[in-house]
Amino acid sequence: MDSPDPVTRMRAALPGMLTDIEELVTCESPSADLAAVARSADTVARVGTRRLGVPPERIVIDGRTHLRWRLGDGPARVLLLGHHDTVWPLGSLETRPYAVSGGVLRGPGSFDMKAGLALAMHAVASLADPSGVTLLVTGDEEIGSPSSRTLVEDAAAGCAGALVLEASADGGALKTERKGVSSYGVHVHGRAAHAGLEPQRGVNASVELAHQVLAIGALGRDERGTTVTPTTMSAGTTRNTVPAAGELAVDVRVRDAAEQARVDAAIRSLSPVLDGARLEISGGPNRPPLTLEASSALFSAAAALAGRLGLPPLTRAAVGGGSDGNFTAGIGTPTLDGLGAVGGGAHADDEHVLVDALPGRAALVAALVTELLAGPGRPEPDPSAGAPRP
Repeated sequence: MDSPDPVTRMRAALPGMLTDIEELVTCESPSADLAAVARSADTVARVGTRRLGVPPERIVIDGRTHLRWRLGDGPARVLLLGHHDTVWPLGSLETRPYAVSGGVLRGPGSFDMKAGLALAMHAVASLADPSGVTLLVTGDEEIGSPSSRTLVEDAAAGCAGALVLEASADGGALKTERKGVSSYGVHVHGRAAHAGLEPQRGVNASVELAHQVLAIGALGRDERGTTVTPTTMSAGTTRNTVPAAGELAVDVRVRDAAEQARVDAAIRSLSPVLDGARLEISGGPNRPPLTLEASSALFSAAAALAGRLGLPPLTRAAVGGGSDGNFTAGIGTPTLDGLGAVGGGAHADDEHVLVDALPGRAALVAALVTELLAGPGRPEPDPSAGAPRP
């Protein structure tokens, strides 16, 4: 009797996948809570060990917990990349409990991106030989990966491809372009004075900030897809005192490295408008852009595999949000993002995952890993090869 096709095999594994997702989602893991992230790492390690048969390396940097599975003894060929931290504070499960109803799975962090972690584990577990696969699960992606960036870049170096299990774009589209991200703080130093008796003796940090907001906002370029957005701002201490200090946060999103460099130079060259004011600039580029050139070959391979697996045609999208896929693309590793769960509502009250799409997505990831492991010059792999593991 012929063995079932990969998607059918993954459908048979769906109950176990849902069990794993529930276990992951019901262990809350807000990025800023180091103890919660450590507890979540324990849960991810337990689920992953159950599926992959081996425990991960546990890596703690600056108190943040990351996990890494390096399978086989040979060099790494494929990186599967995800994170287990979320934006949701402790207690979110009380008002947004985990639930599956009508084919829709809900729960804080389910779409972004704990369902993607379970999907990745099941995809790797289905491989006949996962040697050369690295699965890296970080614990600080939602706050910009301050402690894990080097881990991500080191794991991606020399790989044939990095597959990012972040949630899909609308309609299940893969993410083939992500904007680069820069973050700045603009700090104004002025001089305090009594606002009623002698305001002229002060240097008003609020007024200086207003000038800088207008200058910074003008740095955006709609035709280039560059957004430069002043966000949070504060100044002053009391209502009747000329503010002596103030600060402004700036969010920058760009499609290409040239724009990132242009905006960086412009912000660092800002000068005060008021006599006696002084500016101090902090921050800078955080994530380089994930460009279409970095993802196009992998998307073409995934689209061909989807056809062979009998899945709906793949679509792709360019998105403004960053991920750790920006880092892997930034060092020159071919990168395909958005391979995780299909659904919507990331970071929002309606966060959800479409259950019926999980088996096909897992089968696609497994087939793509198999093709990357085969490498150039070898026979094209058959996505129906391999046997499921318990």
